[in-house]
Amino acid sequence: MPLSLHAAFVPSALQMLGTADHLLNKTEAWCGDQDCDHDKIINARLIEDMLPFSYQIKSVAEHTAGSLQAVQDGVYSPDLNPPPSTFEGLRTKLSDARAIVKAHDEEQMESWIGRDMRFEFKDRGMDFTVEDFLLSFSQPNFYFHASAAFSIARMLGVSIGKTDFLGAVRIKRG
Repeated sequence: MPLSLHAAFVPSALQMLGTADHLLNKTEAWCGDQDCDHDKIINARLIEDMLPFSYQIKSVAEHTAGSLQAVQDGVYSPDLNPPPSTFEGLRTKLSDARAIVKAHDEEQMESWIGRDMRFEFKDRGMDFTVEDFLLSFSQPNFYFHASAAFSIARMLGVSIGKTDFLGAVRIKRG
C-alpha cells in the first residue's frame, strides 16, 4: 500500500510539535535554574537578522496546523502577528496546533491530493498541489523552525542534545 498524505505529514508534524513543546519546557526550566529573565530566551536570536526563539516556536505551529487549515481555502499566507511573548503563550499555541493536526484524518487528507494550493507572501506567490505544498514547503519549514529554536536554546547553554530534537520517534512495535 502506498504511503498516504496523512502518514507522510501528520506524524512528523506531531513529532515536531512535541519537540517544540519539549524545548519550551527545557528552556523554561533552564531559565529558572539560571535565575534568568524569560525574555532572554524568548527574544534570543542566533544572529541579529534572524527572527527570535518565540518566532521559531510559533512557526512550528504555523507550518503544521496553519498549513492544514490553509488547505481548506487553497491559499496559505504566513501569520504576521507577533508571536506569544511568554512560555505559556507559546505552549498554548503548540497545544492548539496539536489539536488541529490530530483532527485531520486520512480520508480527508487523501481527498485533497491534486487540488491547487497557493502560497502568498507580500507581492510573491508560488503555486502547488496540496501534497507538494505540504511535503515540499510546509514540512521542511516546520523542521527548519524547530531546528532554529533548538539551536538558539543550545547556543544559550540549555542542556539539550540530539534526542531532545528528535522527540518521540516512531519505532517498530512488537
